Amino acid sequence: MRAAIRDTAIFFDIEGCGLVPDGPVMRERPVAFVIHGGPGGDHSGFKPGYTPLTEAMQVVYFDHRGQGRSDRGDPARWTLDENVEDMEALRRHLGLGKIVSIGTSYGGMVAQAHAARYPDSVSHLVLLVTASHGGFIPKAEAFVEAHGTAEQKAVCATLWAGGFRTEAELKRYYAAMGPLYARRHDAAKAADGQARTIHSPEALNRAFGPDGFLRRFDLRSELPRITAPTLVISGAHDWICPPEFGEEIHRLIPGSRYVLFEDSSHALRIDEPDRLVAEILRFVVG
Repeated sequence: MRAAIRDTAIFFDIEGCGLVPDGPVMRERPVAFVIHGGPGGDHSGFKPGYTPLTEAMQVVYFDHRGQGRSDRGDPARWTLDENVEDMEALRRHLGLGKIVSIGTSYGGMVAQAHAARYPDSVSHLVLLVTASHGGFIPKAEAFVEAHGTAEQKAVCATLWAGGFRTEAELKRYYAAMGPLYARRHDAAKAADGQARTIHSPEALNRAFGPDGFLRRFDLRSELPRITAPTLVISGAHDWICPPEFGEEIHRLIPGSRYVLFEDSSHALRIDEPDRLVAEILRFVVG
């Protein structure tokens, strides 16, 4: 499905019932927005891993502008601020009240900004393996330089330079980096997942290149404005958004809860999928 909002069309998909029978009444379930990372990817990596969430909530997946199945439009507007406004416009387009906001990696950055700027739109905020400012990039660069293989250093050099030219090059990046993204990396399963993903190299270049917007963004001054109950989860072995960035977010959001997944890297839904779903459900519905 596609929503014509603002100056673009955003692809979205819905899983699970919003209304369920409960004896003589229909009971309304929470609605969760699942916000994908990248930039330059799409929502498909959450399927079917997040299907168990539909036991207690309706799940809305969507692709950021310029990515996945959403319209491309003006590349100059493929930014975090635009993604925040698109997310809020989609919420209104669907006629929703407060939503559960679940953001992973770059999606967590969008979710933070959205919750800070639209506090009345979010009932619960779940931030997974993310950061609140561009300091995570030099940390990741140093990690790869110290611990990466020759191939990983090469593909990351392209990432830091904003130099991906084709979707095939971006798929090679994820193939090489898979063992760092997930401790339980399975090359065959990962290849299937990447084959299903629509990759948008230019969106990633505009975020991570030498003048990329993720190198300059800083949400730290906004985080104290978040009023929604917040759950922050980090992976102890995460190479790109290590725990120190989750801990920092936790300190800056009043009343937030912090959980460290000791056996995970960046891909929580691969390394500890059952625990991830359980933590989200426990936080949102008790």
